[in-house]
Amino acid sequence: MSNPPAKKVSVSLEVNGQTRQVDIRPIDTLLYVLRNQLSLTGAKPGCLNGDCGACSVMVNNNVYKSCIILAIETVGAKITTIEGLKDSPIQDAFIKHFAFQCGYCTPGFIMNCHALLEKHPHPTYEVMKEWLSSNICRCTCYEEIEAAVLSITYVNDI
Repeated sequence: MSNPPAKKVSVSLEVNGQTRQVDIRPIDTLLYVLRNQLSLTGAKPGCLNGDCGACSVMVNNNVYKSCIILAIETVGAKITTIEGLKDSPIQDAFIKHFAFQCGYCTPGFIMNCHALLEKHPHPTYEVMKEWLSSNICRCTCYEEIEAAVLSITYVNDI
């Protein structure tokens, strides 16, 4: 015997400074809701188990993998996606330093680097490396990404 489909509930989500009304099932991930209901496709489905970081967003100024957080958990929180960082210093630095290859993982890296600099405006090299380790890029090394971060801050002990 199969379970009946989960009933949808109407909730408000604050995304990129705007309140958005959505009908979600309690089992819907934030990634699913962002992409399929709000047409915010910057967060990418990668591994879908929280390992790769392609789906990274900020919730109340903390980085989360949107593929493993339920949308219902973010009601009342401030959600920021890559679309909300348009023309941000870190995005400009990524462009200037060619910190992307195919570009699929780039939004997640930008979100992570933005959060890093919000929490640690002058990170040590070790702190920067630790933060970057939570995202995976299969196309390139992380040198260009590190250069992008370093270009808008200084690192205490390189």
